[in-house]
Amino acid sequence: MSTEEPAPPENFEKAAPEPSGVDLARVALRAAKEAARARGDAAQQKKQARRGGLRSGARADGRDPMALGSAINRLITERGWEAPAAVGGVMGRWPQIVGEDLAKHCVPERYDDDPAERVLTVRCDSTAWATNLRLLAPQLVARLNEDLGHGTVRMLKVQGPAGPPRRYGPLRAPGSTGPGDTYG
Repeated sequence: MSTEEPAPPENFEKAAPEPSGVDLARVALRAAKEAARARGDAAQQKKQARRGGLRSGARADGRDPMALGSAINRLITERGWEAPAAVGGVMGRWPQIVGEDLAKHCVPERYDDDPAERVLTVRCDSTAWATNLRLLAPQLVARLNEDLGHGTVRMLKVQGPAGPPRRYGPLRAPGSTGPGDTYG
């Protein structure tokens, strides 16, 4: 028989030594700080509740003033208005996008943000310009989607000029509708 002690298993860890005086003091200090912080937070919340809510303090929070551009961007993002806002920007830059000649005769009127359609309605000042714009519609839609993001505008609805209201009465000759080549 052997008088040797069996070897401990490989994953056996030695017991941690008991904390010394300095280590005990650090642990006690950390616990006291956490307890004081918890008491202070609770007391702060009670004071704020008695005063009627949160008050402004030295630290930044969500109630601090912010730049107008940041506030508007946050509002647009929160409400999901990214596409309509982008199209509104296009309406402001219309001459740069389509060119000066076309912009003099064709004006964007409305954008329908229905996800199934996404139609930009453009009104032209004559039927000739409306026909020209209808021929250029695929290139214009591609250019708009390049600028705004894919699928923002799916269709361009081109309308001719809005003519004067039709008047009927005893002083009108039947069949005379006015200058039909520029209206409709």
